[in-house]
Amino acid sequence: MARKRLSGPLPDYLDAPREAPAAAQTPPLPRAPIAQVAGESAALAAFEAVSAELTAAREEGRMVLSLPLSDLAADYLIRDRIAPEPQAMAELVDSLRARGQQAPVEVVDRGEGAVPRYGLISGWRRLLALEALLRETGEDRFARVLALVRQPEGGADAYVAMVEENEIRAGLSFYERARIVMRAVEAGVYPTEKAALQGLFATASFAKRSKVKSFIGVVEALDGALAFPARIPERTGLALAKALSLDPGFALRARAALSPPAPTPEAEAAVLARLLKRPRPERQDTEPAETEPVLEEIREEVRVTVRDGEILLAGPGAGADLARRLRLWLAGQGYPGLR
Repeated sequence: MARKRLSGPLPDYLDAPREAPAAAQTPPLPRAPIAQVAGESAALAAFEAVSAELTAAREEGRMVLSLPLSDLAADYLIRDRIAPEPQAMAELVDSLRARGQQAPVEVVDRGEGAVPRYGLISGWRRLLALEALLRETGEDRFARVLALVRQPEGGADAYVAMVEENEIRAGLSFYERARIVMRAVEAGVYPTEKAALQGLFATASFAKRSKVKSFIGVVEALDGALAFPARIPERTGLALAKALSLDPGFALRARAALSPPAPTPEAEAAVLARLLKRPRPERQDTEPAETEPVLEEIREEVRVTVRDGEILLAGPGAGADLARRLRLWLAGQGYPGLR
């Protein structure tokens, strides 16, 4: 019986790739339709809730937007500030250069068809500073402004927001307050100066509104002639208001004296002081014969006692209101050093 010879292993057996047995694939379990619909509904509801919250935050002024400077109309409102004070403006520019914009401006959305889209309510000085830095540096970080969108119910609310923001950050001068009262009436925002006073300065005291009202006469007579109207001191402005009310020719003399415009606030103040200066009575060489106190009845409830260098008011009517009115009157007469 012949024996069969066994051959050796195939030479390429170890080199040939071996096919792995096909892995058993388990088909995915079908997802229950109710669970799928519920998951999709929950995701949609969450998206709608987030979208609604973002929309509400934007409309309510709780979301800070980054807007191109070109999208803002700086002249949307008549500005209450006449001109930024140079030193304060330089400090603001330096702050924005070093730290960027820290406080957003306030704007109103004028609608998709408006160009520019947004109107500036408050933050005029910040906007001017950013524009100046963009011109100076050309850096993109100064080409946009951080803003909160407000939705005032009417023009009056927008003006109130502008005035209140400026009063808080850096108080307006009495001249600027009186000027925005007049401009708001001229623009039809308020029907009368009285309504504008009460609307724009609703939280101010009666005495403050009274002073603003006095300055209205100064604005009417001298606006455009004064080079530094925002620098007029309160006492000088009240004295000007008094002089204008008593002397019909004072406005013409004042405008003539203020032309050409003064180069500095101090020079302008000196011109106004000369205009308001009145001749003093000559000093008597002899003492008056009457040395006893002089009593004069003004009203039943107030008596005035006059002595050398002293005037004493006494009686039930000599209260805070009388003192306030006397101070205003004395300020209008140009008396310095009132306390």
